[in-house]
Amino acid sequence: MSGGQVLVSTDERGICYIEFAHPASNSLPGVLLRQLAEAITRCGQDDHVKVLVLKSAGERAFCAGASFDELVAIDSPEAGLHFFSGFALVINAMRKCPKFIIGRVQGKAVGGGVGLAASVDYCLATQHASVKLSELAVGIGPFVVGPAVERKIGTSAMSQLAIDATSWRSAEWASLQGLYAEVFPDAATLDAGIDALAVKLSKSNPDAMRELKSVFWSGTEDWDDLLAERAAISGRLVLSEFTRYAIAQFKAK
Repeated sequence: MSGGQVLVSTDERGICYIEFAHPASNSLPGVLLRQLAEAITRCGQDDHVKVLVLKSAGERAFCAGASFDELVAIDSPEAGLHFFSGFALVINAMRKCPKFIIGRVQGKAVGGGVGLAASVDYCLATQHASVKLSELAVGIGPFVVGPAVERKIGTSAMSQLAIDATSWRSAEWASLQGLYAEVFPDAATLDAGIDALAVKLSKSNPDAMRELKSVFWSGTEDWDDLLAERAAISGRLVLSEFTRYAIAQFKAK
């Protein structure tokens, strides 16, 4: 699993589990992002699937965000656009998926990981699932995930995360802002809560759920273009001397 993997399984109840894993705290290199977007799209179109659960492997890290090795390797605006477009593809795949997506956040979420948590339709977490938007600390900014995070928790809370880019916010804080619907004491109770909700949704009217999801995401119809524009901004900034030095310092810690 040196490059990570995306695993998909659907049980007899029509509950589809999409799990991503990477040895570097479930960080997301470009290949993994595209595999994740494709899996979400494919499962959303599967008539046997009633509801999706997005999760990651391991216990303490939900997602460490972008792959720093790939960030360092970016050598042109085109390469930067291609890399950051991976996050745009995943967010838009979740936005367009006609099925509800439940998020399972068992541990810390950083940068793009916060964007994933904000892009599912209903997110459940443990008390260990603190959050941080660290992009500004390395000279970029949460441009691609920003619309999803702002949609979920509002401009004020999103700006707090984006500006104070080195501080962790607790799972309880994230719940109060609306990122998490409920916070559980541990992974076992989290999984029980997810299963209970997923079973309820698997028995609900799929047409009603599809229409309801469309209502919830109303106003985001321009996100294919918007997130591409945001990816281009990040792709330019990552080439700056400031950002390259900041990433090198971060990797050296």
